[in-house]
Amino acid sequence: MREFIDGAEAIARGALDAGCTFFAGYPITPATPILLHMIRELPKVGGVAIQAEDEIASLGFCLGAAMTGARAMTATSGPGIALYSEHIGLAIMGEVPLVIVNVQRMGPSTGGATTTAQGDIQFMRWGTSGGYPVIVLSPTDVRDCYRLTGRAFDLAERFRVPVFLATDKDTVATRATVDLAAYERVPVRERPLADPAAPFVPYRAAHLDDVPPLAHIGGPHLVRFTSSSHDERGYLTKNPPDVDRLNRHLAAKIEAHLDEIALVESDLQDGAETLVISYGITARPAQEAVRTARAAGRRVSSLVVRSLWPVPEAAIRAALASVRRAVVVELNLGQYRREIERLARGEQEVSGVHRVDGTLIGAGEILTEGGLA
Repeated sequence: MREFIDGAEAIARGALDAGCTFFAGYPITPATPILLHMIRELPKVGGVAIQAEDEIASLGFCLGAAMTGARAMTATSGPGIALYSEHIGLAIMGEVPLVIVNVQRMGPSTGGATTTAQGDIQFMRWGTSGGYPVIVLSPTDVRDCYRLTGRAFDLAERFRVPVFLATDKDTVATRATVDLAAYERVPVRERPLADPAAPFVPYRAAHLDDVPPLAHIGGPHLVRFTSSSHDERGYLTKNPPDVDRLNRHLAAKIEAHLDEIALVESDLQDGAETLVISYGITARPAQEAVRTARAAGRRVSSLVVRSLWPVPEAAIRAALASVRRAVVVELNLGQYRREIERLARGEQEVSGVHRVDGTLIGAGEILTEGGLA
């Protein structure tokens, strides 16, 4: 059986199949269709969907819902992510599992509200105070929208962290015919909860990269939740060893598990001199360009990155190892190219194919500007 579906509906369906029970959002182009789908569908399965008064309240509602036991999701675009910033920091500090869908549009500010872009790539990673890591996944098509939404919920539960789904206007708004059997449902683990009969220390982790079990507000334990630096009991502190351990833990629980989080699609060709790196909406024309170049007798490799942050360094370095040059395709001025340049260490030439005029990059443009023609 096949259906005609867009990315917004696929994300909503993926959230429902992942066990999402709460959604809050504010209308903003081009993320509004996700809000509308969730308002329509979530109550049918006993969940709650709210159109909040603004973006700040939307993420605040999600934080509260997640801490009382819900699996929570919100959706917005670049200006909304800017308003989410302080609450994203609160989710990192309080170790709150939730999913944030960013349907990217052209910026800055209001920018091009109805045009596609990939201009928030660095913003999602660094857009809150402190610089502590988050997880960012990037779907390339409708099937990915469904699959990676489920993976986002699973990783949020695993690491007690906000997980971004970095999509874009065209992926969310464009309909595609999809075979229902092609959807890959991702099992979402149960939230690890503190033993109700045992003493509870809310932020105790035996090792820096451990993730402490959660106790829901309103449950059997007294829960201390704060945005400030705290010790393992949740009490505010300026004691340097306690503050140091807390902050190193917030980073280590993500950075020590890169292999568990990494998600890439490698299509490496023996003898290739060029590696084309892409993500999100640009992956489809990039892959088409690689196929065209190969048909013309050129040897070219492809790497599609689906887990942008933390950077899947091992997979990228492995793909770079056998080539002379890399071409990064993205709808910005080279935001992810900076990461590839860092990993290449000058051993490979790194260039980019970029657009910031609201127009999608085509395969022909990649062939020409990427030196593959």
